Amino acid sequence: MENNKLFDLMKFSILITSYNKGEYIEKTINSCLNQTEVNFEVILCDNFSTDQTDSIIQRYSKNISIIKKKKISEYAPLNQTDLLINAFQKSTGDIICLLDGDDFFYENKLAEVKKIFLNNRHTDLVFDIPIIKQGDNEKIFILKNKKSKYIWPTIIPTSCISLRRDFMKECISDYLVDDFKFLEVDLKLNIISQNIKKNFKFSDQRITIYRNVENGIMANNKKFFSNWWAKRTEAHAYIKKVYLKNNLKYKKGIDAHLTDIVNKILNK
Repeated sequence: MENNKLFDLMKFSILITSYNKGEYIEKTINSCLNQTEVNFEVILCDNFSTDQTDSIIQRYSKNISIIKKKKISEYAPLNQTDLLINAFQKSTGDIICLLDGDDFFYENKLAEVKKIFLNNRHTDLVFDIPIIKQGDNEKIFILKNKKSKYIWPTIIPTSCISLRRDFMKECISDYLVDDFKFLEVDLKLNIISQNIKKNFKFSDQRITIYRNVENGIMANNKKFFSNWWAKRTEAHAYIKKVYLKNNLKYKKGIDAHLTDIVNKILNK
């Protein structure tokens, strides 16, 4: 009886972050509004998009909450974090689902996530493995088995992360607000939950579509280019920071040493 009561009372907050995603944003919003689960709210926080986004989202103003927020930085990851924090502060849900403005959920997303949280009381974060969509092509995201605990885990995208409200609050307070300008929210939450807290579960359902688009948040960090190596430096620094913060032993691995060497060469 108690479990059924919790099932009925659990409320979801879907937090959408957006900047110039007008080509995709309507699909994103509708994928939230068409959920089989009914106890949810949708909060969209936008960085004053300059494309057609505003005219689209205003059509949904009766169904979702809209926040307009100026950019705080020239770096997209810092703006993304700021948008999520602002959306979270307005939210009231027990479970927080993150969603980028160009991705979308299948209609059973919330229902499947709900089952996992109700059946796993000590789980604070749920990852689902996305289907990657690039143009008309789709493929399954590959979850790699990383051998070294000092190399960050395979990063599950932001739109595939759902977490309990108290854990989201803890992450914002202790782990998300910093000066790591290249590090997106998903990398940080993956490291915190998988490497440090060990408080996560994976869903076996494919319930999120992740779009690989040209103007995505990682567009300026193409593999093996200078920003990509700079991001790796920050990632290792971030891992060290959170290990030490949690009184865990940190050992600088081969990957970190290699990254330092490459960055020294690039910065000469």
